Amino acid sequence: MDRIAPTRRPARRVQGTQRWHELLFSHWEIPASVLRPLVPAALELDTFEGRCFVGVVAFTMQNVRPLRWAPPLPGAREFGEINLRTYVHHRETEPGVFFFSLDAASSLVVWAARTFWGLPYFRADVSAHAEGADYRYRSTRGATRFEASARVGAPLAAAAPDSLEYFLCERYQFYAERRGRLQRARVHHAAYPLHAVAEADVSPALLRAAGLPSDGPMTNHLFSPGVDVEVFALEDV
Repeated sequence: MDRIAPTRRPARRVQGTQRWHELLFSHWEIPASVLRPLVPAALELDTFEGRCFVGVVAFTMQNVRPLRWAPPLPGAREFGEINLRTYVHHRETEPGVFFFSLDAASSLVVWAARTFWGLPYFRADVSAHAEGADYRYRSTRGATRFEASARVGAPLAAAAPDSLEYFLCERYQFYAERRGRLQRARVHHAAYPLHAVAEADVSPALLRAAGLPSDGPMTNHLFSPGVDVEVFALEDV
């Protein structure tokens, strides 16, 4: 599978921009038999050495501009977000992500993403706090309470395209079912500058809320200071 092509900037007009800031990537290995019924039939599960993964990505969203020429959305200049995702491809090409949930501390963003993008956003109280090399993320959505803490270590070398780090982090499109149609949206940004994570404690609460097992083995955690992102319009698959 060509994992380099999706990293190239699409040759069409950018719809919007945003920044993904101070990201913590945490992953669980989940059996394909569990994930397959939860992913649209037109998509295939993307695997690394035969293994499937579900990721929790906690970060701060900044300067969301749904239209590039417009000012940031009111109430969306900076807010916490935590998403739960797995990895998919379409007909052995176009690797991307499929979201099970996205928690965000912006009611306007939740409404817009559900209405116009078909994404499973939920309004939640999400916070992110950093003190030196220590980072803490929290989210409360009804009875679902998520917490993660991490101590960030040294920068890592750029991830090689055949590495697990690249497989888990370098994803440049998401898929969603909207009004009975499978659609995708592409994003473009520089490769993530990644750091090792010396220590981490990440709650599996979001996996349980999505009906996923939370006792599978975890991979190493990864951290990125962040990237500036261009977002392109949804297109039918």
